[in-house]
Amino acid sequence: MRLVLQLVARLLLIVALCLGAATVWATFDAYRSVDRATAASAQRVAQALQALYWRELLLRSSRAREHLLPVPDWRTLETMKLISPGVCVEFQPAAAFEKPLCGQSEGLGKTPPRWFAAIVPTFLGSHAEVVRPVSARAAAAGTVVATPHAAAAIALAWDYVLNVIDVALLMAAAIALLASLAIAHALAPARAIVTALQRMARGQYRTRLPRFRSMELAMIGSAVGELGGRLEEATEQRAALTRRLIEIRDDERRALARELHDEFGQNLSAILAFANTIETASTKRHKDDGIAQDARMISQATHHLMASLRDALNRLRNPLPEELGLEASLVNLVDSWRSHSAARPAIQLDLRGDLTDISGPAATTAYRVAQECLTNALRHSAAREISLRVERRAGEDDALLIRVEDDGGGDAERVAQSAGFGLTGIRERVTAAGGSLSILPANRGLSIAATIPLAA
Repeated sequence: MRLVLQLVARLLLIVALCLGAATVWATFDAYRSVDRATAASAQRVAQALQALYWRELLLRSSRAREHLLPVPDWRTLETMKLISPGVCVEFQPAAAFEKPLCGQSEGLGKTPPRWFAAIVPTFLGSHAEVVRPVSARAAAAGTVVATPHAAAAIALAWDYVLNVIDVALLMAAAIALLASLAIAHALAPARAIVTALQRMARGQYRTRLPRFRSMELAMIGSAVGELGGRLEEATEQRAALTRRLIEIRDDERRALARELHDEFGQNLSAILAFANTIETASTKRHKDDGIAQDARMISQATHHLMASLRDALNRLRNPLPEELGLEASLVNLVDSWRSHSAARPAIQLDLRGDLTDISGPAATTAYRVAQECLTNALRHSAAREISLRVERRAGEDDALLIRVEDDGGGDAERVAQSAGFGLTGIRERVTAAGGSLSILPANRGLSIAATIPLAA
């Protein structure tokens, strides 16, 4: 999962938790605001009745105070305005058959759902009535009792929660959107860093990164640049060492070829000459003692050894591209394999592009790759047809493509993991030339492809 999506998902989770906490707080605050409204209604009505009480007391001042119990006329429209919606107020001592004076309790908002009406009182408890004396100096003046209406209180709480949640949802959506955009913008340079790392994985180590404003990303970009420089230096050193190793190996091969030619070649020629002499002498004596037959067998074995020695010398000596050029040497290589035996599989040679000006290490590497791949296909598979394709890709990325395919079966993965000297050698050569080697399954066999850059 992408990092941007992970951060946005976590942000949405945090927003959802905050929204849930805000909903719980809004519910609690709305439910308890009814208690505050009840207390405020009781206080306002008590203050209004106190003024009425002292007015009545002044109007009846001629009577005996001990017989004076003035009851103010408080059930008026002005008193109704002092009572909050959903709250009922009564005066005590109340007159006979007197009902509480209640504020507006209908149409206070949307009807709350049953689960809300059941859960809120269960967890937050019920509302208590509020008692306020009409006058602190005259206890006989009576008291004001304010009681919230339960259904109206829940309806007010639900309406308050809906209003708060609407605003909270809009704010949460805006915060999530803006924060997501900010996160995406902050992590946008990560794509450039990943692209640079992918180019480095393909061998383009000198990949320049843009300057990042963030200190952390700038440090990462600097580290990636330093890593690319070190990888390029290490790759160049490794390529130089590999080229030197190949040069030393070629020198050893040439020295070994000279030794084989001078020592084994001369000895085999001497053995052949001795065998011919013995066969001739035995024939002249006209004796059937089997010496002539033995001499002929020695001659045949010697011819076979000399042919094998010539093949080994051809492989050990300098490759033909240095003498004939790449195209002629490839044609000669295929013709030599075809002439060994008619029972061998058919070898198809496909040359494309201009190969005349290809020389030096690139031509040598291409010839060695084709030689080793053909050898492996002929010796280690039951192929009936082998295809050798050499193509020069002109343009900006001037490169040489060598592909050898056969229909002899084989496991591409096992061959790719093989540590044989042949494949190891061509891997080293291709790597030293700055190219790439791939081993993939073909239709009925294997396909080995090497790309060798020709650009200087």
